[in-house]
Amino acid sequence: MIDDILTGIPLGFFLSFMIGPVFFVLLETSITKGFRAAMSFDLGVVIADIFFIAVAYFSSYRLIQSIKDDPALFIFGGIIMFTYGTITFLKLRKAHKLIDPDEEVEEIILKKNYLNLFMKGFLLNFINIGVLGFWLAIIITFGPKFDMETSRMAVFFAAVLGAYLFTDICKVLLAKQLRSKLTPVNIIKVKKTSSVLLIIFGMVLMLQGWFPKEKEFVKDQLEKIEQSK
Repeated sequence: MIDDILTGIPLGFFLSFMIGPVFFVLLETSITKGFRAAMSFDLGVVIADIFFIAVAYFSSYRLIQSIKDDPALFIFGGIIMFTYGTITFLKLRKAHKLIDPDEEVEEIILKKNYLNLFMKGFLLNFINIGVLGFWLAIIITFGPKFDMETSRMAVFFAAVLGAYLFTDICKVLLAKQLRSKLTPVNIIKVKKTSSVLLIIFGMVLMLQGWFPKEKEFVKDQLEKIEQSK
């Protein structure tokens, strides 16, 4: 069991620093809304991960392979992410014009609706079908090492997600230190940056759906580069 835990911890640490929409939105939530709000968001992300792990583990390999590479799902997820980012950005532009520079920061920060933040984390992770592909790859890679035993796999994934959450808590606490430097204008800038990144990630997802062959070509080239090192 100890070996299974030690195998999962480095992966959880790596997962926490994977650059994606969740990474940036988590930091933005921590800076603008605080620790509890960020943890509510992160818990939603983890629940989505658990859902994907269960789907990847209990479903047939052929079914998962067909789902994870379905261009329509990439396009659908990309459109949702792109639309959400665009709407948020436009709202922030309007809010920026109405800001009083002398207004208290607490009045600019939106209400901390923890349930909404939880759902935001869950859905932001859930619409990214690439996350399912990631967990399937992890199961394919590490499953044989654990003889696909349910108990050992459960311990391994618990270690992965535990290390992921612990690392995220550290990131959130560090990001929270920036709250002392916040002004109403800076809050809008942080949120705008997060919105622009969501738009970019949404466009990337849509491009992966529109040009699946090019996506596979790039993936193959990257694998060749890794093998040549």
